[in-house]
Amino acid sequence: DHVLWTSNYITSATTAGSEDQKQVLARLLKNQEDIGNAVKPVYGEKAGNKLTDLLKEHIILAGKIVDAAKTGKKALVNQLNKEWYRNADDIAAFLSQANPYLKSEDLKKLLYMHLKLVTNDLSASLAKDWEARIGAIDEGVSHIILMADTISTGVVKQFPEKFTQY
Repeated sequence: DHVLWTSNYITSATTAGSEDQKQVLARLLKNQEDIGNAVKPVYGEKAGNKLTDLLKEHIILAGKIVDAAKTGKKALVNQLNKEWYRNADDIAAFLSQANPYLKSEDLKKLLYMHLKLVTNDLSASLAKDWEARIGAIDEGVSHIILMADTISTGVVKQFPEKFTQY
């Protein structure tokens, strides 16, 4: 859902006259709540809320990057990108502190690739290079599945008693 709603937001934000940008952003932010809520049964309410906050910051920064890129504000895009990557570092640190099977450097690599693929989606959209955009979205979906598999494998290793194999 995350990649698809992000891509939908890019479409809404970069399409002239799109009326659904606020609604799509609200749905994308709800996705971050869903992710935070998904970890609460294992890590608790406080950790789930913290993850939600970090992920919402990820989305808010991405939205600001989209707006700055759309209006050609390169210096602002560069500044916001630094904040976006710092947020990725914060997410990696949070997850690795919560789970010894999730290494911060490995998570950073995954998160940085995610940011690159979102950037590719945005750049292709702004350039109206639809083939490149489709490729970026396809890569983004495959990559987010890899991220989800990596994180869920770490969670299962940390709490094997909470998961049963079929």
